[in-house]
Amino acid sequence: MTQSSPSVPIPSGPQGRWGAEIGTSLQPGETVLAGLDLDLDARLHFTQGWLVVTDRRLIARAPGEKNTVDWEITPALTLAHSDHAGVGSLELADGRARLGSWRYTLGYNPDALRLADQFEARRALLATGQAAEPADDDVCPTCKAPLPPGEDVCPQCSRDLETPPSTWALLRLWRFARPYQWELLAGFLLTLLGTAATLVPPYLTMPLMDKVLIPYQNGVPIDYDRVKMYLAGLLGAALVAWSLGWARTYLLARVSERIGADLRTTTYEHLLKLSLEYFGGKRTGDLMARIGSESDRICVFLSLHLLDFATDVLMIAMTAIILISINPWLALVTLVPLPFIAWMIHLVRDRLRHGFEKIDRIWSEITNVLADTIPGIRVVKAFAQEKREVERFREANKHNLAVNDRVNAVWSLFTPTVTLLTEVGLLVVWIFGIWQVSHDAITVGVLVAFLTYISRFYTRLDSMSRIVSVTQKAAAGAKRIFDILDHVSSVPEPQRPVHLEKVEGAIELRDLGFRYGNRAVIRGLNLSIRPGEMIGLVGHSGSGKSTLVNLICRFYDVSEGAIRVDGIDIRSLPVSEFRRHIGLVLQEPFLFFGTIADNIAYGKPSATREEIVAAARAAHAHEFILRLPHGYDSLVGERGQALSGGERQRISIARALLINPRILIMDEATSSVDTTTEKEIQKALDNLVQGRTTIAIAHRLSTLRKADRLVVMDRGQIVEVGNHDELLAREGAYYKLYQAQARNVDTEAELPSAGERLDTEAVNAQ
Repeated sequence: MTQSSPSVPIPSGPQGRWGAEIGTSLQPGETVLAGLDLDLDARLHFTQGWLVVTDRRLIARAPGEKNTVDWEITPALTLAHSDHAGVGSLELADGRARLGSWRYTLGYNPDALRLADQFEARRALLATGQAAEPADDDVCPTCKAPLPPGEDVCPQCSRDLETPPSTWALLRLWRFARPYQWELLAGFLLTLLGTAATLVPPYLTMPLMDKVLIPYQNGVPIDYDRVKMYLAGLLGAALVAWSLGWARTYLLARVSERIGADLRTTTYEHLLKLSLEYFGGKRTGDLMARIGSESDRICVFLSLHLLDFATDVLMIAMTAIILISINPWLALVTLVPLPFIAWMIHLVRDRLRHGFEKIDRIWSEITNVLADTIPGIRVVKAFAQEKREVERFREANKHNLAVNDRVNAVWSLFTPTVTLLTEVGLLVVWIFGIWQVSHDAITVGVLVAFLTYISRFYTRLDSMSRIVSVTQKAAAGAKRIFDILDHVSSVPEPQRPVHLEKVEGAIELRDLGFRYGNRAVIRGLNLSIRPGEMIGLVGHSGSGKSTLVNLICRFYDVSEGAIRVDGIDIRSLPVSEFRRHIGLVLQEPFLFFGTIADNIAYGKPSATREEIVAAARAAHAHEFILRLPHGYDSLVGERGQALSGGERQRISIARALLINPRILIMDEATSSVDTTTEKEIQKALDNLVQGRTTIAIAHRLSTLRKADRLVVMDRGQIVEVGNHDELLAREGAYYKLYQAQARNVDTEAELPSAGERLDTEAVNAQ
């Protein structure tokens, strides 16, 4: 291999091991187009290697090897990309034989796609003399990786893209405030009248000073009737301001609570309409924080801070009008600090907004730790990981403290500065007012009233500056909530729904394809299931069995092809209406906190006690339920922890039986229980499958012997179909699975039991 010169061009940007090792493998003038770090060898063991495409060759250092190999790029070469079950692969072939194969974990998939794309572009250039590079619209402008089909945003780069929160997000809350617009208008009028009432007392101090107190000091007797009139005016204004303030606060607080309740309900309702794909990328604690604390913060903002802000604006506007009417020059001096305060508010607003959004995200991390640890407390204690979880919480709390400190550093400087400017403004008014009194331009009463108004003016101005903080907090919270409301489900409702009055249960899968992100899970799958037929899905882990039933339930929508039930595409059916015909029994049954009866009747809340008992009897759950202290009214605990695994499974079977579905999905229903419990569950399942189209997944192949047909899956495709005896006779994929499982059972049978081991150890000790 020719040694390269130091001037050989290597593309800038992120590089892994290949960036440090490729230099000695390049020829003079050779340009690297793309590179890929490899972390799996042929046996899928973790090790290191790399693959690089240049303008001339494909160069590889296989994982675990020291030497490099290379192939000159020619039109006859092809570089095929594929991925399955978390492992990606690239295969080089020349039409006659495979020349090389490399594997990697899917974390490197964007680099692999970029490398394959550059290889194909170079090969096409050599074949046609024209570059076949991807169009700019098909490539991420940041990392230059090919965009997934139909995508406008790179899935890798978009992870860190966060739309900054804006105060305008608060205006979007109007959709929730619109139903209460008349109450809000009444609240505004009460605010206007209450603010006007609070401005009356300073105005009455002018005649009280100039016509009563100052003349009295000059020897004029006090006119008590006039004094009574002024004092009555002061008392009346105070009482009116109090009553209007109470009515305004109560009305607007009541409205804001209803707006907050509608916001929470709408967000939760929309959240439940989203597909499982959305929940797969979210943390429970984060979603809980958004719907709970964020909506509560917005409610407090609407009921308290926004009300105060409106009062402050009205107070400042009305005070400014009164001040100008009393003395325009003195009013002009009063407004000197305003431009400086406005400039400071603009300066710190963006910093506070971004800071508060970071605080919200960090706080959700704290909630995530709690949401992980508390439901999993049994696992935490079983593995003695209390200190580890405390450390996780401490780190999240520490991060939260650091972000708060940075925000407080800005806020702590802003607030005292505004206060200082208002005090300086008040001092300027004193100086100018005394000068005007000394020149007989105004009276002492006017100056006193002016100073009273000024103190209120600056107090409200200071209060308005403080609302910047709570406004930015509310804006950040509104943005996080609207992130949920703006998300469109990947399983949409049909525009023109088709309604099935009766479902027979015929299922047809035609040219089915599905991808998780960049990873193809189902490819070109075809299968027809007759009404009432029982199908068993078998195959290695990661072969696509659970994904297939998720597609049939329409938890996800297919990427290619179609699924038809009774000849109708399930995408044409209303989602909830379609799922009412499906009964689902999962490997890990989930029970809600409540009674056993409530959990059995979850799919049919209107069920009578007789129907619940009948379903429990059919599920072979009635006997153990009656042994519980309160029978069907016994609490199952959080996630059903008060019951054993087998008991929870039979409750879930009863839940499926009660809705009487035409299509039944069973995903590893007996894999996590002992043999005795499995027999009880199997009896319940025999009752459940009668007369229903059933699709069952099971690792224990013996549990599927009653299936009409077994469908063997591998790498997202169907490789064999037939009954148990037929597939064994073929000695294909199913035969290998069955033999492997039989050998495992035989090996376990040959091992001594725990009691035998103890007896042996006792004999040896003697």
